[in-house]
Amino acid sequence: MLTEALRRLPGVGPKSAQRMAYHLMQHDRDGAALLSRALSVAVERIHHCAMCNTFTESEVCDTCLDTDRNRALLCVVETPADQLMIEQTLTFKGLYFVLMGRLSPLDGIGPKDIHLDRLIARATDGQVREVVLATNFTNEGEATAHYISETLKARGLEVSRLARGVPVGGELEYIDAGTIARAMLDRRST
Repeated sequence: MLTEALRRLPGVGPKSAQRMAYHLMQHDRDGAALLSRALSVAVERIHHCAMCNTFTESEVCDTCLDTDRNRALLCVVETPADQLMIEQTLTFKGLYFVLMGRLSPLDGIGPKDIHLDRLIARATDGQVREVVLATNFTNEGEATAHYISETLKARGLEVSRLARGVPVGGELEYIDAGTIARAMLDRRST
């Protein structure tokens, strides 16, 4: 049962789950008990923010309550981890909406599954002027960005997309052709 539970974690296969289970039971029973309590508390206390859909222990998360944030700017991300990465750059001072996924028709994930209705309500609240789409640059992320962009533009909102291209410190000879092509297409004047 423990091994099967551990296999539910992303990137954990049968062998890794088995090693973790044996380690916890043989060498770190206190750690196992701590992990068990922490998971129980998290499942009990953590839910979605009423405004941005990220994880929080409160009705509304600290970011949404921050009066110093630019309420006219809304950044749409796929996951709370994506939101955290953008926050760590210290460059974005607006608010967020977390989709908790991305469109993937082949997997049966449609607009309702990514809370599109809540996003539209949030983006059309009268305060938001620009929506920044920060979905991943995968096929599903691109499809999600396109769908959301068309939906929000039809409602008169300005929609932008994260830029992409050559990474900082990257050398062209080691960068894939698709990334270079996108950087060339998305170039800007200096």
